[in-house]
Amino acid sequence: MPDKEDIALISHLMRRAGFGASRQELEERAAKGYEATVEELLHPEEQPAIDDDMLYRYLPGYEGALGPPINQAEWVYRMVNTQRPLEEKLALFWHQLFATGNSKVDNPPEITQQIAMFRRQALGSFRDLLVELAKNPAMIWWLDNNGNHNGAINENWGRELLELFSMGVGNYSEDDIKDASRAFTGWTIEPKIPRNPLGRFYWNFEYRPEDHDDGEKTFLGHNGRFNGEDIIDIVVKQPATAKFLARHLYNFFVADEPQVPSWNINPPNDPDAIDQLVAAYDESDGSLQAMMRLLFNSDFFKNARFARVKSPAELVVSTVRLAGSYHGPRPGFNMLAMECNWQGQELLNPPSVESWHTGGEWIDGGALVRRVNFAAGLLGDTSLPGVKTIIAKLRESGVSAPEEFVDACLDIVGPLEFSESTRSELLDQANEDGGLNWDSEESSEKSERNIGVMLALIAASRDFQFA
Repeated sequence: MPDKEDIALISHLMRRAGFGASRQELEERAAKGYEATVEELLHPEEQPAIDDDMLYRYLPGYEGALGPPINQAEWVYRMVNTQRPLEEKLALFWHQLFATGNSKVDNPPEITQQIAMFRRQALGSFRDLLVELAKNPAMIWWLDNNGNHNGAINENWGRELLELFSMGVGNYSEDDIKDASRAFTGWTIEPKIPRNPLGRFYWNFEYRPEDHDDGEKTFLGHNGRFNGEDIIDIVVKQPATAKFLARHLYNFFVADEPQVPSWNINPPNDPDAIDQLVAAYDESDGSLQAMMRLLFNSDFFKNARFARVKSPAELVVSTVRLAGSYHGPRPGFNMLAMECNWQGQELLNPPSVESWHTGGEWIDGGALVRRVNFAAGLLGDTSLPGVKTIIAKLRESGVSAPEEFVDACLDIVGPLEFSESTRSELLDQANEDGGLNWDSEESSEKSERNIGVMLALIAASRDFQFA
């Protein structure tokens, strides 16, 4: 049996590289070993993908759905049920970095197609991911590259490629933006079939050489008759790109950083960690898999437990996975997607190209109430299968005294690290309820209720908001 520290470390890994895991899964992964688990996560292709045929057979409305809520629901289904947790977590990371919103695209299936592209490219090279992003119809529409023409450039995509997607403010000039935009002329969407009377057809990328500006360009000190891929080839070799990507990975997977717009004036919280990630990028020619391997095996990652505020999607999905209430196709995923929206993260529709503000900015008065009520409502429901499993494990463990009861709950739900003040409040509740007693049917029923109350209090605590 793995010791408590091994399980705690695996639990930390699964919260960050996925959306948490049951106690049984944590014990199984801890028995394999930490590094072996990291390697398994880094090779999602070795695990079965979501069975689309089964999903669409049970929930036919999900296939090519035209409404945003159903596309959001399908993604939440995949997050909850995936056996490739890092692939799905990286899709969420890239969606947050390369923010593309249905508020303008007005075509939810196209953004769902973009998310599928993120899954495919999640652990490849950053260069290939940027090329696929530049060809993605939803991104082309979102940043107006369909209106970027030879002799009449639109700078939106060229600017955001440099400012928000690769290098960050202060590492390029206005002339660099103009010539990058010239290089992407002709990258557009092929003529679309009208949606009526048969409904929407998927959009497709089209390169129009007759609309491409093939003239000489100067970009970041390089001269040539560049096309879009040439621009990306130059971008991914810039030191600023490696640092910018490293800081994004650190912010999402390790610990909360200041908000992105301030990065040009606020240094990283852990410069040495950023340097290590940059070295992994440089040594691997921009391999995302190599960067993630370095990150998960590093001391800076292992020592950063509960250093990030859970995003709404992370809170909703991880709580659902722990409660065990949404495995497999069933009604209700649309309400889980709406719960993310109500907590401040409308999947497939970030508020702007700058994306969501993270960390403490996920929390305000209204959002906190929703987060607490949602998590406490699920974990306090003793009829749910995951909660029943927790009850059974507590019963098997033989704990009875209030202090043992509290510590066992914190261990089996996490293991979680709680402040002394929170633990004291939980202990007061356990003392009031009298701990656990399984000697009779009546006392067993009371113990189950006590466990439900304790789990709800844990879910309602400040400490539960951190990953």
